[in-house]
Amino acid sequence: MESGFLWVGLTVLLGGFVAFCGLLKNVNAWLYESRLGEKRFNLPPGDLGWPLIGNMWTFLRAFKSKDPDSFFASYFNRFSRTPGVYKAYMFGSPCIMVTAPEPAKQVLMDDEHFGAGWPKATLELIGKKSFIGISDIEHKRLRKLTAAPVNGHEALSVYMKYIEETAVSSLEKWSRMGEVEFLTEIRRFTFKIIMYIFLGTESEQVMAALEKEYTTLNYGIRAMAINIPGFAYHRALKARKNLVAAFQSVVNERRKSQAGDIASPAKRRDMMDALLEIKDDKGKNLSDEEIIDVLLMYLNAGHESSGHITMWATVFLQQHPEIFKKAKAEQEEVVKNRPPEQKGLTLGEIRQMVYLSKVVDETLRIINISLMVFREARKDLNLSGYLVPKGWKVLVWFRTVNLDPEIYPNPKEFNPSRWDDYIPKPGTFLPFGAGSRLCPGNDLAKLEITIFLHHFLLNYQLEQLNPGSSLNYLPHTRPVDKCRARIRKLSSSAM
Repeated sequence: MESGFLWVGLTVLLGGFVAFCGLLKNVNAWLYESRLGEKRFNLPPGDLGWPLIGNMWTFLRAFKSKDPDSFFASYFNRFSRTPGVYKAYMFGSPCIMVTAPEPAKQVLMDDEHFGAGWPKATLELIGKKSFIGISDIEHKRLRKLTAAPVNGHEALSVYMKYIEETAVSSLEKWSRMGEVEFLTEIRRFTFKIIMYIFLGTESEQVMAALEKEYTTLNYGIRAMAINIPGFAYHRALKARKNLVAAFQSVVNERRKSQAGDIASPAKRRDMMDALLEIKDDKGKNLSDEEIIDVLLMYLNAGHESSGHITMWATVFLQQHPEIFKKAKAEQEEVVKNRPPEQKGLTLGEIRQMVYLSKVVDETLRIINISLMVFREARKDLNLSGYLVPKGWKVLVWFRTVNLDPEIYPNPKEFNPSRWDDYIPKPGTFLPFGAGSRLCPGNDLAKLEITIFLHHFLLNYQLEQLNPGSSLNYLPHTRPVDKCRARIRKLSSSAM
């Protein structure tokens, strides 16, 4: 008898728990879908997950496992791959996730209907006056003012010599060090370049301090926005505060110098000088906040993305001897055809590196240094036959597009030859985004990577000490051991 009552009690408790979970599971739907009325039936497939956390737990669990693609595999298995749009609750907001080329192209190219939509937490870390936080009009103005000093032909020509000298000296140094954390050294290499271009400094002490703060900042960008001691986002906010203070000090010193003295003609101008002096069509200078947020953004993207891609391109080349051999032969041909009096690379020679360009593009496609980009619907919209409600975030996932097996057979196979006679259709290759908000430093990043690989291929080999190292996928794909390796020198420099 008592046993029977016990089973009844357990059954009631279990039923109540299941009912409670069912209620919780529907809270977000009630909060965000019910207010749409009949229009909610036109939302794409998917679900809004649990209250407050939404689908973030599933996302973080997948990207902290050995199979990050399991996150979207669950959507494809439940709702099919065909629509390419799904409803979810991510980064504190209801959203539409875009995983296919056509809707991705529509979102990225249509500035009239899709505005910037980065989460508040990301804006707090990168800066409300950076490219990701400002309005379309401000973005157009700021991009126009800063494009030439960063990506212009003249600017790239000026940067080339320093990039090449740094690549040559870094490779030589690493070859004498024995074991190195290759990723750590590559990130220092790219950070040294971006610091020189923007702030004109080569101080090892200053660079080490700032690079440490940037590392902390990046771990917080993809974390949940929990501003409590011990959490990544809290540490990232402190890192931003330290970076802003450092840059404000530099801005103050430069402004004081400009006001009280005429710079020496021999002084090398850097991007800070350009940012302080540029004016828009109405003669308006950038504010301190704009300058600092632009610096913070460029210095972050300028070493994180190019550093990780350079490491992976080097690793992929070394893992594929035939590809290495073909890329090396191309670089030897470039040097062979160089006039005897020429010292160092030229932009013309960079353009001749057709196969190496495919190596870089293939690395960008596989590694996906940016997982996604955030937009926001400015009014109710139709996307692939489904409703995108006004005010909802729209997340374009670069990873699913760049690794789509219907576009790229065997998508995780490193195969630069897949680019032979192949021009990707709009929306099918998104290493730097697309549209008016395309990554502003993409040409500089590719230049750095190409120059480094040129000298690596000619004179060095990489010996990974733990080629089977497991990977971390947040904030960027990287080996857990940071690619511990030896850099072996094969011949003298080709400079």
